[in-house]
Amino acid sequence: MNLIQLLIERAEKLRAEDWAQKNYLPTKSSGQNGDGGKPNHDGSGSETGAEGSVDTLQKVDHPKLYKVILLNDDFTPMDFVVLVLRRFFANTEEGATLVMLDVHQKGSGVAGVFTLEIGEMKVMQVNQFARMNQYPLKCTLEAE
Repeated sequence: MNLIQLLIERAEKLRAEDWAQKNYLPTKSSGQNGDGGKPNHDGSGSETGAEGSVDTLQKVDHPKLYKVILLNDDFTPMDFVVLVLRRFFANTEEGATLVMLDVHQKGSGVAGVFTLEIGEMKVMQVNQFARMNQYPLKCTLEAE
């Protein structure tokens, strides 16, 4: 092997060790834990056997979702509600019209479903945009 190949192999080994230390990758250990090579079932997420152990990654939960809801009022024009739905929620003209009719007829309509941070940002943007244009349109966030 030449020097370049040795350097590449060393860099890959260091990178793999660094990733394993930060728990990005499952790690393998030598299985020398003093138990004679018996499996370790202590609930820690790893099993140690004669060949070594493999740490399993924890299951990741999906973030809780929230509905962004537009509330009806008697002063905001329907065209402005459609504009808001198209601008901030990327709805098509037809989809925005359907949500706008829900807002008008039922008193409220779901503009979208997002994680908490994104939902809060959308609510803030819509409320600020409505105030800038002097409309009393209200937007709220509700757990799904």
